[in-house]
Amino acid sequence: MDGTRTYLVGTRHVAVIDPGPLIHEHLDAVALAVEDAEAVSLLLTHAHGDHAAGAGLLADRLGVEVRGPGGTQQVAEGTVVGTDAGELVALSMPGHTEEHYCYGLGGADAVFVGDLLLGEGDTTWVGEYPGGVADYLASLDRLEALDPRVIYPGHGPPLTEPLDAIRRFRTHRQSRIDQVRDVISGNADASTNEILAAVYPDLPDSLHAAARRSIEVILDHLSLHE
Repeated sequence: MDGTRTYLVGTRHVAVIDPGPLIHEHLDAVALAVEDAEAVSLLLTHAHGDHAAGAGLLADRLGVEVRGPGGTQQVAEGTVVGTDAGELVALSMPGHTEEHYCYGLGGADAVFVGDLLLGEGDTTWVGEYPGGVADYLASLDRLEALDPRVIYPGHGPPLTEPLDAIRRFRTHRQSRIDQVRDVISGNADASTNEILAAVYPDLPDSLHAAARRSIEVILDHLSLHE
């Protein structure tokens, strides 16, 4: 899409959510935007480099700690971060990574979701760890129950029809689970490569490793839940 979205919440008391990769021009722009703030909190949704690699440099420049997965200070479920736009509340929503937080603003009227959802399409990476598929589906259910007005993803534009988006991403993930189930129901000894060829027949070679890992965690999910 268009790179990683960095969100600034507030003006005088500001939270910077996901400073992004180590791109100096971008970090300069973020630092300039908050230079007149009285207080700055630096938050991470998760520790992937495209969200977090620039955090340390920005934190040193601003004289603050990095809070969240992979940071110098951890957040936990229910951690509250104050801004002059309202309180941000940390919400544990794993699945994309094992430690992944979203941040709800205004009683979850708006939710900053990192990579739980993307601003376009119907899929995000789910395949990092065993149990991740069940975690991801549960996190989608939790996000849906919050009934947000708008979702701000880590990549792509805001989702202004959030419930439709959540259902779209859930349907896609469930369809992948169903496809893998169909293959192994017809051939219980099917290899991961055979499943990959059936589920992703036109996938470029450059994406095979990620798709293979996704299939592996779906197989783990099916073994535990069926």
